[in-house]
Amino acid sequence: MNIVPPKPALPPLSSDLISRFKTIVGDKYAVTDAGELAQYVTEERNLFHGHSPLVLKPASTAEVSAICKLATEQRIALVPQGGNTGLVGGQTPHNGEVVVSMRRMDKIREVDVASNTMTVEAGVVLQKAQQRASDADRFFPLSLGAEGSCTIGGNLSTNAGGTGALAFGVAREMALGLEVVLADGRVLNGLSKLKKDNTGYDLRNLFIGAEGTLGIITAAVLKLFPKPRSVETAFVGLKTPSDALKLLAISQTEAAGSLTSFELLAEICIDMCVKHGTDIRDPLQSRHPWYVLMEVSSSRDDARATLETILGRGMEDGIVDDAVIAANLQQRAAFWKLREVISPAQKPEGGSIKHDISVPVAAVPAFIEEANAAVVKLIPGARPVPFGHLGDGNIHYNVSQPVSGTTTKDFLDRWHEVNAVVFAIVLRMGGSISAEHGIGVLKRDELPDVKDKTAIELMRGIKAMFDPQGIMNPGKVL
Repeated sequence: MNIVPPKPALPPLSSDLISRFKTIVGDKYAVTDAGELAQYVTEERNLFHGHSPLVLKPASTAEVSAICKLATEQRIALVPQGGNTGLVGGQTPHNGEVVVSMRRMDKIREVDVASNTMTVEAGVVLQKAQQRASDADRFFPLSLGAEGSCTIGGNLSTNAGGTGALAFGVAREMALGLEVVLADGRVLNGLSKLKKDNTGYDLRNLFIGAEGTLGIITAAVLKLFPKPRSVETAFVGLKTPSDALKLLAISQTEAAGSLTSFELLAEICIDMCVKHGTDIRDPLQSRHPWYVLMEVSSSRDDARATLETILGRGMEDGIVDDAVIAANLQQRAAFWKLREVISPAQKPEGGSIKHDISVPVAAVPAFIEEANAAVVKLIPGARPVPFGHLGDGNIHYNVSQPVSGTTTKDFLDRWHEVNAVVFAIVLRMGGSISAEHGIGVLKRDELPDVKDKTAIELMRGIKAMFDPQGIMNPGKVL
């Protein structure tokens, strides 16, 4: 189902212009075949269906610059795309735009151990960056479910979060410098390794989270961290989100900066994963209404002792009902696999209306309680499936369709109704309607209603200055 309202397609791209674009990247890297185009105009969740006459796959910043120059000259709209794993339609050519796929720009230009930095091109897959850092006895902490296919350029363009945000922040905090091609083809050379550079406006942060609407990120300098010497992971059963919040407080007191992940999962998440996943089982002996997946990482060999202390205190205080610490790497991987397959496990259950929200950490239990009641009142039989990053207040509040009584189409047709109910609670609690997935087109029309009016005016002014012809990912964000 395509939940984006249709808009008039752009005028057809002339054969002459297609030839001129092909000349920039070479015939082999200019896709016009409908069968090959398909992978670039749809996305994994099957919510967004676009179309494009041409996909360009540049191999260098110079080629990206040439593409943008020609696009500006001819007023051709461009959609930058990384691994095509985005969840809000920001990477989809909804109206016949030319796609600029960054996947060929996949070189790691440098690993500087002394500076604790790594310079990578935008098409480098996140997992490759993680592995290269590990090979250099360093750690790159950005971690997502799609890390085997998402790219660094896409991660930065959407300001990705992930499971490590509690300790290390989101993508914005992990980038020191950027190289960006602007709409007119000019190149912003900002690949700085400096941690201190107080020389005016921080232009880097304009492009991080801009979803390709201001320019195309072609390379970045990423921060690296010391590689943990000990990592311990636990799966915990509890009665309520309030108990999980109390366990978080204990964990932050005992572990301080070494608490690197703290994920909250409702019982229904486990049910769906065990039912539909492959080689998935509940790590605990009995069922629990709520679960926490937590991880402690340390540069010393004290992570297990720290985790045991946390869980011991939780049991003494009546917060933790049961817990198991991973005995080996295989069991740790099994814990994380369960967390990662929650979204795919919802597919066989029918339609799922997604929310990626954040509220102040202390408000998470109240948000879940109120949202559950409101959603079920709106659609009797609807099944809330809340999970996510309790440590930073980011909850993926998904709602699966009722077991019976409605079709998937009828349920998904109420997407915006459900959004309105959930977002009203989020805003009342001082939260955000988009914690880590971005705005794209999915939340574009809601943004003016929830964002400060002056902020929206400034955003529109920045967009007009950087992209006066409106060719960079048009219709996204604003």
